[in-house]
Amino acid sequence: MKSPVLVVGLVIFLSACGTNPYSLPKIESPEPEYEESKPQPEALPKPPVETSRPQPVGAAAGLLAKADTARERGEYDQALAYLERAQRIDPDNAEIYLGLAQTHAAAGNMIQARATAERGLLYCSGGNQCDALRAYTR
Repeated sequence: MKSPVLVVGLVIFLSACGTNPYSLPKIESPEPEYEESKPQPEALPKPPVETSRPQPVGAAAGLLAKADTARERGEYDQALAYLERAQRIDPDNAEIYLGLAQTHAAAGNMIQARATAERGLLYCSGGNQCDALRAYTR
């Protein structure tokens, strides 16, 4: 007599475990409509902008720019805060490691600058970027 009640209870319990109460429903949205573009007059090509380092892309780019500005003003703690936040967003970005090394060096902490630059060498992709990081490891 207890066995069928136990089986039914177990089936109900297990079926409830199979659903995910945290899953969100899928929302189907139609494809956006595109307007036909009118031909634009030919624009003159923009001259290339010379910079000291390649421009970063992605979510961390704004934080890198803020960190550079803070470092130039001598606000090293603020610059490090921006760079550490950028590093949490993009931990494999050598530009962030370069910014950290530059900031540590500017603050007079050469040991930390060297350690950070060595770590950044694991992620550098271009000759200039790698050379800039290597300069802090010597």
